[in-house]
Amino acid sequence: MPDRYPLMSRALGGAAASAVILLATAACSPVVSIENADVPQWRATALPSDGQAVLEDSGKILNRDRIIQTAASVPAGGYTLTITCDGGGKAFFAVTLAGKEVAEAGAACNGSRETAEITVPKAGRMEISASSVDAPLLYAYHLVPAR
Repeated sequence: MPDRYPLMSRALGGAAASAVILLATAACSPVVSIENADVPQWRATALPSDGQAVLEDSGKILNRDRIIQTAASVPAGGYTLTITCDGGGKAFFAVTLAGKEVAEAGAACNGSRETAEITVPKAGRMEISASSVDAPLLYAYHLVPAR
């Protein structure tokens, strides 16, 4: 059966082909990589610094190695650990006091913030380590006295 609207068919076919090319080009467009991300700029919106933080850090996890930050002496009491990450996958945070595990927390790396309430039974040296099997990703956290 002959096509009654050959010009219309060609126009629609051309538009469909253009849409496919446009979508393919967009899918191949370079995305800013984690390796080239500006951590301070990302952190400014993802998890701004808190003036009362007793321990905080942000950065890039580029492999499966733990990144450890230490505070020489954290007073006993209640604290809130707020964490976030971006880049896909999940990040894990381990909190130790004088070498003993106090808490573990994790965050899905989709830009959301997660919190964990932590009780520090006695003053001491605290370490917080950040790690992920889903590297590379961006992470940030801060530990503040509970309010």
